[in-house]
Amino acid sequence: MNRADKPPRAVAIAYEAGSRAPTVVAEGQGEIAERIIATAKAHGIAIHESRELVALLMQVDLDDHIPEALYLAVAELLAHLYRLEQGLDEQRRPPAR
Repeated sequence: MNRADKPPRAVAIAYEAGSRAPTVVAEGQGEIAERIIATAKAHGIAIHESRELVALLMQVDLDDHIPEALYLAVAELLAHLYRLEQGLDEQRRPPAR
């Protein structure tokens, strides 16, 4: 079985202000992953594709906070998605000093 033959996998995370870390709210593969992705698209929720991050997040139990080891990766992802949702892009950000 090559990579193209593997069923899709998806993980949905949610973060509430004041919470210590994002929580895994949905995860699955195959048809369940397709439904997670379709639901996100239907609600205008940003989708990011990363096989590596999904593989790591699939190890987290449903309704558990992500582990501390993934804080930086998930924080960078959430910041990127926030900028996309706000209509900002990397080219318009001021240069770092």
